[in-house]
Amino acid sequence: MTDKQNFAGARFMTVAEVADMMRVSKMTVYRLIHAGDLPAVQFGRSYRVPENAVESYLSAAAIDPQSTVPVLTVDSPRDGQSMAEKRVIY
Repeated sequence: MTDKQNFAGARFMTVAEVADMMRVSKMTVYRLIHAGDLPAVQFGRSYRVPENAVESYLSAAAIDPQSTVPVLTVDSPRDGQSMAEKRVIY
């Protein structure tokens, strides 16, 4: 966390609690913290994330299903592509 934030009165969550809430792995939460996408406070070797930061992150990451563009992935090879290459068609 590079900028100073006031966490007075904040409820803190462990990385495991955040992972359960977001339904992702703990490693994903650590990556979000280290990338600066999710603010956290480090106590010794463990991190604590303010509950309101998780709520803010989730609300900012929410998408409007009506405004999204459907994506079709093609698994079969085309024009000399190998099976490992996938095309995404918008």
